[in-house]
Amino acid sequence: MPAGPDTNSSARGQNISHRRGREKRGAEGSHGAEPIPSRPVPSRPVGQLPALPSHQFQVTRGAVAVQHGALRFGLAEAQRPRVGGEGRTAEGSTILQMVKDLHTRVEVLLKQKKDRKQELQALQEQDKNLCDILCVSLFSIDDSAVPSLDELDRYRRHVASLSAEKVSRREEFVSIKRQVVLCMAELEHSPDTSFERDVVCEDEEAFCLSTDNIANLQSLLQQLEARRALNEATCAELRSRITELWERLQVPEEERQSFAVHMTGSKAKTREALKLEVDRLEELKLQNMKSVVQAIRAELAEFWDKCFYSQEQRDAFSPYYDEDYTEALLQLHDIEVGKVKSYYETHKELFEAVQKWEENWKLFLELERKTADPSRFSNRGGSLLKEEKQRAKLQKTLSKLQEELENRIQAWEQEREEPFLVKGQQFMEYVTEQWQLYRMEKEKEKQERHLKKSRQIETEMMYGSTPRTPIKRRVLGPHTPGKVRKLNGTSLSTATPNSTIRSAFGATLFHSPTSRLPPSGGKVRGLWSIPAHRRNKENLSQLNGTTLSGGCSPAAPAQRNHSVNSVASTYSEFARELSKASRCDTSSRILNSTTTNAFC
Repeated sequence: MPAGPDTNSSARGQNISHRRGREKRGAEGSHGAEPIPSRPVPSRPVGQLPALPSHQFQVTRGAVAVQHGALRFGLAEAQRPRVGGEGRTAEGSTILQMVKDLHTRVEVLLKQKKDRKQELQALQEQDKNLCDILCVSLFSIDDSAVPSLDELDRYRRHVASLSAEKVSRREEFVSIKRQVVLCMAELEHSPDTSFERDVVCEDEEAFCLSTDNIANLQSLLQQLEARRALNEATCAELRSRITELWERLQVPEEERQSFAVHMTGSKAKTREALKLEVDRLEELKLQNMKSVVQAIRAELAEFWDKCFYSQEQRDAFSPYYDEDYTEALLQLHDIEVGKVKSYYETHKELFEAVQKWEENWKLFLELERKTADPSRFSNRGGSLLKEEKQRAKLQKTLSKLQEELENRIQAWEQEREEPFLVKGQQFMEYVTEQWQLYRMEKEKEKQERHLKKSRQIETEMMYGSTPRTPIKRRVLGPHTPGKVRKLNGTSLSTATPNSTIRSAFGATLFHSPTSRLPPSGGKVRGLWSIPAHRRNKENLSQLNGTTLSGGCSPAAPAQRNHSVNSVASTYSEFARELSKASRCDTSSRILNSTTTNAFC
């Protein structure tokens, strides 16, 4: 028959009392007393609760179980390592201390759980708002469990990236929207689709900043900008045509200023006004065809000059010389102008470099012409030094430009496999020809100077030289006549060198080579009474070095030997003509000399 509860309790109490007695006796024996033999006590496992009264044991055990369960739950929720064993504590801890520690631990864990749940909820709300605006999916996380620190950190970074993306897309949206509104205003276009109305009319905060919407917004802006660019190109073409017709028709400046309000912008109203102006000018052009053709020919000639066309190249365009002013002729000129203008614009830099060389070359030639002007020596202010410096600088500039152009033209010809022509010649041939013409001109001037000098020498040998330096004028006073000799009843005054004998009618007859009177005032040897053979001997004496009046001096033998025969023959003719003149009627002719004496 099994024992009841009281029997078991009494048995357990006896065992405990026996065990305590043995422990007491063992303790006394350890102090030096003789040990008392006792029965061995079975060992209790570490962590096993000591024996308590049944009612107290039941209460304490229940409390520990509750606290331990709460701790396990808190540790599981917080994903922390559990305490070793089933509520195992350090040796020496009492049950009440263990319960107190567990209670404190549970409170800490519950607070952490609450904080993490609250942070998770806040992050989820932010994530939802951002995802609604950006049209992206939510962050994947189990909201029923307590999140770990790593999960919360990842969630925070995710929300921060969404916030930054929202700011970036908002700025892009505002910028694109502003441009869209401006384009629509310039194009006079009103929103006609739901998307355009959402962009322009709705609140910016309500617009969904999804990648698709941003892409559609950019596409809308590109379409509007393309339309605006097309309108601007059309208006620019119309304005260019208007300006061209104004120049050809020579429209007054006042009329141009009145239309200036339409020369900017590309709205539909402006575009329509430009079209009407072009139509009006075209009609006016047909009424003034001749002046228009002449104006376009002037423009064509200007581009020919810019492109350095030769005369052969210009003559190749035969309509340029046609006098039948028709619309077809005008169209041919328009085509030619467009072709030459395009050619010039394509190679503008090269033509400008050639033009620069041409300008420097003309300036160099101008300075060279100034060197032949003797009046430049009388200028003051250092002009001669400036000219020399400018000439030296121009020579260096021309050489440098020539070298640069040669290299650039060679590269151009190799690239296009065609010659670069300047006035129908290759550039280097053109430059060489210009230098040759310059040298030929210098040689021609040199020869002309030699020829002029030779003629001057011959003239001086024939008629005598003129004073090179200015002389003082004689003071007007009473004239003292010199001694004259009668020649066939005619009084002839002594003439000064190179004096001129004039007729009564003002015609020049001869230059008198007679010399001045000697300072002694002696008589002049009778010249006209000398026989012809004596006069010839006097002429021949020139070959022996004798100086005639008005002839060359012995100091210049080269001039003395030049054209002696012509001098002698002229002198003989002079004497004969003078003899004939003396036999004429003295009342009908009057010869005037530089001494203002008349003879009959």
